[in-house]
Amino acid sequence: MTLIVGLGNPDLQYKNNRHNVGFMVIDALIDDQSSCEKITKANFKGELFKATSMLLLKPTTYMNLSGESVRAVDDYFKPDHIIVIHDDLDLPFGTLRFKIGGGHGGHNGLRSIDAHIGAEYIRVRIGIGKPLHKSDVAKYVLSDFSACQREFLPEILLHVKKSIQALLTQDLKEVSLQYSLKQTLCDGDKV
Repeated sequence: MTLIVGLGNPDLQYKNNRHNVGFMVIDALIDDQSSCEKITKANFKGELFKATSMLLLKPTTYMNLSGESVRAVDDYFKPDHIIVIHDDLDLPFGTLRFKIGGGHGGHNGLRSIDAHIGAEYIRVRIGIGKPLHKSDVAKYVLSDFSACQREFLPEILLHVKKSIQALLTQDLKEVSLQYSLKQTLCDGDKV
């Protein structure tokens, strides 16, 4: 069993934010399953769904406390692998990268997960670009994708979804070679 975690914030006001791209991928994976059972248990602190060979988790703790939810589900189900899907400011919009472990790069969701379960999990890094000024980071990640980005987002989400499905049967190196994206889209959309 593989635990697949999408990072984001639970309230409706954050639904289309850049920071919620992990939730968007989980929603796409859920929609793609012929049978998906919702598992309700308060101490999971998240929306958890079980499909054939995977658990799909959207922590409802808000981004900065995501590790609490991941830890609770990990302790209960003891999955063989954990995959975390998240936004990455250090990658241009349209880029997709994969890795195991490493630092959190200032991402509070990853920082929380690292503190609760360690850093040795698969990371699916979706580039969202970054603002012109470092002081605008919080505003940038908590704002919706630009009109240009929204045009490309469905195709990126589909590509990420396919990469996640491939990770269930292939090793990380193969998936990385096949699914990494090194494109820069909507580069003029800096705030």
